[in-house]
Amino acid sequence: MDKKIIGIDLGGTTAKFAILNQQGEVQAKWSIETDISNEGINIVPNMIESIKQQLELSQLSTEDFMGIGMGSPGTVNRADGTVIGAYNLNWKTLQPIRQQIEAAFGLPFFIDNDANVAALGEQWVGAGNNEPDVAFITLGTGVGGGLISDGNLLHGAMDAAGEIGHLTIETNGYACTCGKKGCLEQYTSATGIVRMARDMADAFTDSSQLKRQIESEQVVDAKMVFDLAKAGDELANQVVDRAAVYLGIALGNVANLLNPSTIVLGGGVSKAGQFLADKVTKEIQPFLFPTIREVTKIKIAELGNDAGVIGAASLVLNEMQR
Repeated sequence: MDKKIIGIDLGGTTAKFAILNQQGEVQAKWSIETDISNEGINIVPNMIESIKQQLELSQLSTEDFMGIGMGSPGTVNRADGTVIGAYNLNWKTLQPIRQQIEAAFGLPFFIDNDANVAALGEQWVGAGNNEPDVAFITLGTGVGGGLISDGNLLHGAMDAAGEIGHLTIETNGYACTCGKKGCLEQYTSATGIVRMARDMADAFTDSSQLKRQIESEQVVDAKMVFDLAKAGDELANQVVDRAAVYLGIALGNVANLLNPSTIVLGGGVSKAGQFLADKVTKEIQPFLFPTIREVTKIKIAELGNDAGVIGAASLVLNEMQR
């Protein structure tokens, strides 16, 4: 019988877990709250205890598994299995995660950045359709990415490859938290879209429900902007079109550099669905090299919250095959 894999997707609010087979099929999944108190000292012990409880409930032992994979925020040292600077986890000091998990279970443990791991999940059994060349961009509170070329994640000299959110699309644009100006993240994240909507509403003179919402100081979020755009609101459509142009510029550059067959849009903003994919497909065309234009597809992520745990399982398979 094929051995199973444990996948972990660690986030600032919850840690998600799954038991998967080697085909990427989830056989069981569960989650626990992430305890970030006391500089996150309880996070890994809590994860270990949760896995032990689940194995007991499932009547499984460590001998039934080939390894454990994990995606984590922060700066990940894949070789050492450590994380530092994951501020949403309150991890300010170096966390020896591999050491703790391998000591608890005696299984090989592999870890990577959470965006990279989600990219692996979508590439393997999601929108990437197991194609070897896939770019993944997550449009959420921020904008992140993962790049897969010839079936391998690209990491770069400092494990910082795939920072799509910090591609410059306006040379003197909005200031970014990274210290640069005009980063994609400032325009196409959930918060960036709302910021653009507020700025564009100031100059918009026609009738618009979005403008009325903003002027009356009602709550406005990215979902509302997309919903109003779908309903025909002119200002909302202008905001979405502008975001799509910026995505077209950035992702066109990614495509020209790496020639992926598929670019997958994930994260909360991608819940706008095919409406967003169609906009980006249109706006990316002028920025694509002709031969690359022939093969580049824009697709919406398919795995939702399971992308991280599935990608973590893929990480185990990929690393152990090496």
